[in-house]
Amino acid sequence: MDFRHDILPLKDKLYRLALRITLNPQEAEDIVQDTLIKVWNKRESWDEIQSIEAFSMTICRNISLDHLKSRENQNASLEGLTIERPDHALSPLEQTQQNDNIERIKKIMDSLPEKQRTCMQLRDFEGKAYKDIAEILSLSEEQVKINIFRARKTVKEAFLKQEHFGV
Repeated sequence: MDFRHDILPLKDKLYRLALRITLNPQEAEDIVQDTLIKVWNKRESWDEIQSIEAFSMTICRNISLDHLKSRENQNASLEGLTIERPDHALSPLEQTQQNDNIERIKKIMDSLPEKQRTCMQLRDFEGKAYKDIAEILSLSEEQVKINIFRARKTVKEAFLKQEHFGV
């Protein structure tokens, strides 16, 4: 097996896969480079691999998902979120209440099941379309909508319960 003839031609397929998962052209390029490096580093065992294309695509997918998860952890969160009030500035009491509410919502979101939390994060904080979320998470669009609905409902109910009972 030859890197130049058997693996480099896969570069475009790897890029399309990485782009479909990350939705970020620069990140997809980095992922392809990382993938090619990992495949090259496994050159000793190429003869044992049945399909170098499937092997390369699997590595690319795994790296893409890792990038997506790390980006998700760094992206939009409720921290630093402020509500604009052009008519007047928040009083110290209002600011404290707002910060407390944001912290409570963040804790509720952190307690959601992983799929619901991820769907809600991608939709509500990153603005991704249902179709894109479905592709990223290997779910149907209907499953994405259901997860988002359930996540929002859980957050709302838990928040209101805490509001009414002072928990």
